[in-house]
Amino acid sequence: MGETVKETKQKKQKKSWFKGLKAEFKKIIWPDRKSLTKETIAVVFVSVLLGVIIAIVDFIARIGIEFLVK
Repeated sequence: MGETVKETKQKKQKKSWFKGLKAEFKKIIWPDRKSLTKETIAVVFVSVLLGVIIAIVDFIARIGIEFLVK
């Protein structure tokens, strides 16, 4: 049995969608190793720094709450 018009249209839409996706991926400018390393280090540093700041604020809040409760 042959394909219906709807099935054929769906297959064409899928192919068109994947062609568009492939074209968009070709437009991406991927970072080189040096800039990727720098950006990764920056993200890790900021994450650790924020973790330390949150820990300090949490510690101060805990001491403050214990002071108020006692």
